[in-house]
Amino acid sequence: MPNAAHADFRTCNGTQNLVGVAIGYRAKDGWVTEGWWQIPANTCATLIEGPLQSRYYYLYAEDAARGGRWTGDVEMCVAENEFKIPGVKDCYARGYQKMGFKEYDTGRQASWMVQLSDTPGSQESQN
Repeated sequence: MPNAAHADFRTCNGTQNLVGVAIGYRAKDGWVTEGWWQIPANTCATLIEGPLQSRYYYLYAEDAARGGRWTGDVEMCVAENEFKIPGVKDCYARGYQKMGFKEYDTGRQASWMVQLSDTPGSQESQN
């Protein structure tokens, strides 16, 4: 079935530049942030494979060329290089940076997609 829908969390880069993306979510053992996915211009990447286990997911992204950012109000930890960080407290004390992630309410759907565009603040979400 080549057209079968996949259940996952995807992010699409609708800009002309490379974008780095990090995601935050609540796992069984508590909060986790993961990154970086390098998403080339006009392509998509799967950040979480399989049916989504949480209702809320949090996204932070940076434009590698122009330095633009897609941010939100929820502070979570990130690292300079590839990372998977347990917990969202004491980021600096643990040697990490702190960034504002944007919250996405998936409404408990099995699949979700976020479209990043060149217009600041215009992140589109859809299932």
